[in-house]
Amino acid sequence: MPQLTELARKLASEPNFATLATIGRDGLPQQSIVWVKATDDGDGIAFSTVEGRVKHLNLLRDPRAGILITDRDNPYVYAVVRGPVTITRDGGPELIDELSHKYEGKPWQEAATTPRVVVTISAERVTEYGA
Repeated sequence: MPQLTELARKLASEPNFATLATIGRDGLPQQSIVWVKATDDGDGIAFSTVEGRVKHLNLLRDPRAGILITDRDNPYVYAVVRGPVTITRDGGPELIDELSHKYEGKPWQEAATTPRVVVTISAERVTEYGA
């Protein structure tokens, strides 16, 4: 399995926003902005979402995704990670809290009562631009 490139890991380690693309029920792409981090093993990208959201339902139906992470200081520098996903409830609350500290500098305040899941995109194909 390919690993993330150095640029993809760097972009995911900083508070850069990412655009997640999933395949909708109608076969059309659906995009969402998400907070991300590189997985500890360097094989993929992880993010958190609430069960039942469109992105979650799309990934349950078709567990393939692409994610574009853009450098916040130069949007012409970015990495795209595509591959299969895994979804688990394990670590959902912890990941969103970690990402909230990273992106907003404060603990996560959850308003939803629906469980959170961790989605991991395994790096099957990684491309980068502007590096």
